[in-house]
Amino acid sequence: MDSPVQIPFNSFVTIDKADANPVYLQITFSFIKAIQLGLLPEGTKLPGTRILCKLIKINRNTLIKAFHELEAQGFIEIFPSRGVFVLSSQKHDKSAGVLNLSRKIVSSQANELSFVRSALLENPTEISDLPLQFNDGMPDQSLMLYDTLARLYVSKLKHHNPKNNNSQLIHVNFKKQLSNFLNLSRNLRISAENLFSTNSHEICLYLIFKILISPGDKVVVAAPSYYLSNMTISDSGAEIISVPVDDDGLKIESLRQICAGQQIKILYLTSVYHYPTTVSLNAKRRIQLLELAEEFSLIIVEDDYEFDFHFDNNPVLPLAALNTNSNVIYVGSLARSLPAGFGYGFVSAPESFIIELEKHHKILSAGVDNIKEQVLTSWIENGEIHRVLKKSKKIYRQRRDWFAGLLTEQLGAHIMFITPSRGLAFWIEWADHPNLAKLKKKCAENGLFLPKISLYQNRNLTATRLGFGNFDYAEMKAAINILANSVDSLDN
Repeated sequence: MDSPVQIPFNSFVTIDKADANPVYLQITFSFIKAIQLGLLPEGTKLPGTRILCKLIKINRNTLIKAFHELEAQGFIEIFPSRGVFVLSSQKHDKSAGVLNLSRKIVSSQANELSFVRSALLENPTEISDLPLQFNDGMPDQSLMLYDTLARLYVSKLKHHNPKNNNSQLIHVNFKKQLSNFLNLSRNLRISAENLFSTNSHEICLYLIFKILISPGDKVVVAAPSYYLSNMTISDSGAEIISVPVDDDGLKIESLRQICAGQQIKILYLTSVYHYPTTVSLNAKRRIQLLELAEEFSLIIVEDDYEFDFHFDNNPVLPLAALNTNSNVIYVGSLARSLPAGFGYGFVSAPESFIIELEKHHKILSAGVDNIKEQVLTSWIENGEIHRVLKKSKKIYRQRRDWFAGLLTEQLGAHIMFITPSRGLAFWIEWADHPNLAKLKKKCAENGLFLPKISLYQNRNLTATRLGFGNFDYAEMKAAINILANSVDSLDN
């Protein structure tokens, strides 16, 4: 997409008149968030001030003030004769050393609390009550075996004796069973001492980056990347540097050039099932990446959030299964295969790092849910988790094939996609570059919700990540029909 005017600025620049903060600062932080989330990639030329003012409905002096603030923080570069450009993440405010990404935004009213607000941690997700809703790849909760888990839970509660309750032994036993499951399913070759578990995948990432990152450290992510991890990394004070992906995953030569030119501490990636594009890092590049990490003393944080749903007989194993060194920290979750509330996150890493994670976790949570851990221990020990996954994969494989067929039938002239071999979402690139903000609005008018987090549009890319796992056949047919009709109406 060549014209910057087609970038949906009004979808991410938000102004709240009730907010005590000046409008120019609200605009500033909207742009910072958009840049950090990859909505405005490096090199993007912004529209002229008059055009942009018309798009987001503000006066020109306010926008110029916001631009000066963005330039001062190192996010844009202003050339009087050429225009305004998004600055490379590698050039951001080198003189300051650390980006001031959560600038002091405090209440201006005397009777309100004075505190620092984060512009980076604003929740980008939306709530909708529309009858049909796309997501970015969530499972169908109706397929979860609630009855089985409920029986296990009731059984554990009936036999629970607080006097004989040894919380630590229960937790260790759970970690032993979980490590056995991971060794069997993912070839990790770990023990309970190499495993940390907590209530969610997001807490795992938060603690990992809190421990690893010091302000000013440089972290490489794939482009595009997972918005929540980008928010967590940036909030830790790190500078994010992006490396592109292609059909074979992360471009290793691009990563090598970056590592050769500057000190990179961490690489965060979803190697098995890249978010959002669904591509997998191929075998050759996996070996090259591990060799490069050793050469440059690079810590790899491997996020394998959706390993459970692979639809071929030879699933791609994580980097952690191939690595003989201790520089890969492996993060996963049970959230996609278990009901809400049971979606434990876990980390596999050297024992010394696990001990440090547990120290920090104790501040956030005084203990563990022993009943829940006993239920999950039985779930794994009895092989129930394998049976559930086998049944679910059969259903999701069928839904994937239905979805691919409907996309081809109704949107084939507009889109390009590859049917994913794993995961619960499709990555769709739009051949005719529709305005996705307008498409989202048009779909909503017809009863279909398209989340902002699934829309990717800049001057080089117009794409959408569409989850299919939560739909039965009738629902997905209706959803794609609305999507196709909405696209056609934009063309008219």
